[in-house]
Amino acid sequence: MVEGVQRRQVESGERYDVFHTDCLARTMVDHVTSRWGVWVLISLRKNDLRFFELRESIQGISEKMLAQTLRTLVEDGLVWRKVEPTRPPQVTYGLTDFGREIGEPLTQLFDRITYRLAVREAVAEADPAM
Repeated sequence: MVEGVQRRQVESGERYDVFHTDCLARTMVDHVTSRWGVWVLISLRKNDLRFFELRESIQGISEKMLAQTLRTLVEDGLVWRKVEPTRPPQVTYGLTDFGREIGEPLTQLFDRITYRLAVREAVAEADPAM
């Protein structure tokens, strides 16, 4: 027991209690849906990218936040990291199979939002009174 929070082992086949603060699934959802986690997963959906390419693809993210987000997603098993022994070292990131599985609905959400925004914009241009 830690500060009034009881931890218990989840048995095989048992569902996680995502509403409990110590739920591992809840922690991973927090990482995936963090401010930058979503954008990293979406950015890696089509290609493996080097650190600087990721930073350029996600406008507004600092190097520090990108490094922290990547470290967390690698620890969660959603992103892999490969270091080439060159000078300077080339570090490439990509999605694991689990990362692709988790990133798919995020990509669909992103695609739906951008589609609906484009439709709304087209309607507004066609009928400025709306």
